[in-house]
Amino acid sequence: MSREQVNISELLLSLDSSELQEAEQVRAAFVLSDRGGAVLSSLVEYYLDSSSSQAVLLLSSIRERHHKLLLEKLNESLNRPGTRLAALTLLGHLIRNQPPWVHHISRSALLPSLLRCLKTDTDVVVLITAVLVLITLLPMIPQAGKQHIYDFFDVFGRLASWSYRNPGHVPVLHLVHLHAGVYSLFHRLYGMFPCNFISYLRLHYSMKENLDTFQEVVKPMLEHVRVHPELVTGTQDYELDPSRSVTVQTQDQDPHLNLLQFLLNLNKQKKNLRFKVQSGASESTIE
Repeated sequence: MSREQVNISELLLSLDSSELQEAEQVRAAFVLSDRGGAVLSSLVEYYLDSSSSQAVLLLSSIRERHHKLLLEKLNESLNRPGTRLAALTLLGHLIRNQPPWVHHISRSALLPSLLRCLKTDTDVVVLITAVLVLITLLPMIPQAGKQHIYDFFDVFGRLASWSYRNPGHVPVLHLVHLHAGVYSLFHRLYGMFPCNFISYLRLHYSMKENLDTFQEVVKPMLEHVRVHPELVTGTQDYELDPSRSVTVQTQDQDPHLNLLQFLLNLNKQKKNLRFKVQSGASESTIE
């Protein structure tokens, strides 16, 4: 290990110090450091190991010129199964703070990795966390719709089916959280891309193998939303026009931010929480 790495490691050990003056000195040292890549990488790894709230604060305050290094490190962590959940949780904390560089995610490898995770991962806690990150992120990167809109819809289709069929036989409580995430994603996609989304729903759920999911999951959602004005006045092409990005970005973020924060807090405490689900005479414990 190099002397530079040793110095950074020593600083990290004091980052969450109970001594306020010492902790503040450490934070100042990181902010003033000119070793951007090494510091960012170490901070991310420190968070992955410790879930440090101080690391989140420092990473949220990085300057835009360092965003590429941070996004690359997050992408690397997201693609490692052992750090995927922690990386998603960190990403959720960061985008909730709405840093000035968040729009760059749409042009980084991190977004395709997030979508690939949602399309292929089989860990329900990872899926719940990832979908809430996507829900919160979408209004901040509306320009990504033109390239990834069908990826967004495929994610919805997969998770809607998963929440109904439960192929992994996951506990009921986890299914409740997943269904809440699917419901929020439905509202997000319907709010941002109503013409395209309704077209997708019509095509996808006209297939015989998807009819049961439509009846049990999607139809009740459709019955509880109003007719979107753009279904009358808009077009599929106009929804993907970058010129409408400014108006889309500010719509309806708070409920989803609150839902994401709830899950992030839940993940942070998961080592200490036990949920008991009782059905008749049987009882199961969820770690």
